[in-house]
Amino acid sequence: MAPRALVVIGGTTASGKSALAMEVARAIDGIIVNVDSQQLFADLPILTARPTAADEAMVPHRLYGVLEATSQPSAGRWLDLVAPFLAARDERPLVLCGGTGLYLKALFEGIVAMPAIPAARRAELARETAAATTLELHARLAAIDPVMAARLRQSDRQRILRALEVVLETGRSLAEWQAGPIARQPLPSCIVGLALVPPGERLAQRIMTRLEAMIEAGALDEVSRLQARLGDFDRLPIAKVHGARELLAVVRGQARLPSVLEPIAAQIRQYAKRQRTFLRHQLTGIQPLAAIADDPSVGTVIEAMIREVLASRP
Repeated sequence: MAPRALVVIGGTTASGKSALAMEVARAIDGIIVNVDSQQLFADLPILTARPTAADEAMVPHRLYGVLEATSQPSAGRWLDLVAPFLAARDERPLVLCGGTGLYLKALFEGIVAMPAIPAARRAELARETAAATTLELHARLAAIDPVMAARLRQSDRQRILRALEVVLETGRSLAEWQAGPIARQPLPSCIVGLALVPPGERLAQRIMTRLEAMIEAGALDEVSRLQARLGDFDRLPIAKVHGARELLAVVRGQARLPSVLEPIAAQIRQYAKRQRTFLRHQLTGIQPLAAIADDPSVGTVIEAMIREVLASRP
């Protein structure tokens, strides 16, 4: 039997969704599944606010720490990773927790099927292009796939690399693949959820407080360990983790820790603003709440969701 229900706990960063997902999962005997692109990485667990070992001992967690630093997260890859849980012979509800709204949109509305790029090919391309500038990569793409190159900003390194790996591996432009049919995952009949989208002023202090707690817990040390293992990783996919590049600059001796905290917090506030817009306007069927997880209004909605999931039992 497939999971009998899906519960979505979406929201902006620092809105308290992870703790809320734990509460819900315990109440319905559920399995928490990650929907956060940064928490897919195996490295930087503190800086990405991944669940702790104690959290994972209380409730099953899936798809946390499953990608290497050289791997590029994407909606298509996340759908491939989540598919086995949707098809598993396990009736326990899945509690999807995270703020990467594009992944949820792909799950509910479908996505164009993309070619599977072998991990070895990705790693080879990452090594091969590590020293190249983004402009050089765009010029390389333009030479072999001018249609896709024309669609991409010359500064968008991530998407340029994606287009390169597709055309080099398959011989077809990413534009051709994107014009293909929509693929959808079979979903349970019972789907409930909410998205925490508190106003920016409520998040600002929470973001800074959490960042300071990450530093206290050893975020700088884990960046230092990653740099020792991989070298300067600022051009790898994992460098998109909020604060990774700034803390790497501290490790290199190019900046002092106090001076990078506010720039990191500002970066996270901007990200939360983009999340809030997407979760409010791009997801249908998921109730947006302008609230933090522990607000009374959230508790009322959660209680109703839990009742609906429990009522779905045979």
